[in-house]
Amino acid sequence: MSTTISGTNGVTFPDSTSMQTGQQACKAWVNFDGTGTVAIRGGYNVSSITDNGTGDYSINFIVDMSNANYAIVGIASNNDGQSGTRELSMDTDIPPAVDNATVITGTAAGAREDIPYVFVAIFSN
Repeated sequence: MSTTISGTNGVTFPDSTSMQTGQQACKAWVNFDGTGTVAIRGGYNVSSITDNGTGDYSINFIVDMSNANYAIVGIASNNDGQSGTRELSMDTDIPPAVDNATVITGTAAGAREDIPYVFVAIFSN
C-alpha cells in the first residue's frame, strides 16, 4: 500500500514492503576501511570484504542479487589532507557476479591505492 501526501498531485511513497523489495531499493551497502586489515564499519546485506590486493576489493553479499545487472554507486576518500581526487570504480577485468561485486580504488591518475574511507551502495531489480 502506498501513502499519498496532498491528494492526487502529491508525492507518493512506496509502502515498507515495496521499499525493501522494489527496484528503487538499495539491495546492499557498506562503509569500510580499505587499509591494513579491511574492516566493515557498517552495512546491509554484506557478509565480508575480500582484499584482493592494493585498491582491489570484493564486496560479498549475504543474499545474492537477482542478476548481475546491478548498479554500483560509491565514493572513496583518504580524508588525510593530501591533495588530489580519489576514485572508486568497478573492476572491468572481472565481470559482475550475483554473489559479490568487485571495486577498485585509487588516484584520479589511475594508480590503485588502499583507501581508508570507502562507501558503496548497490541497486538491483
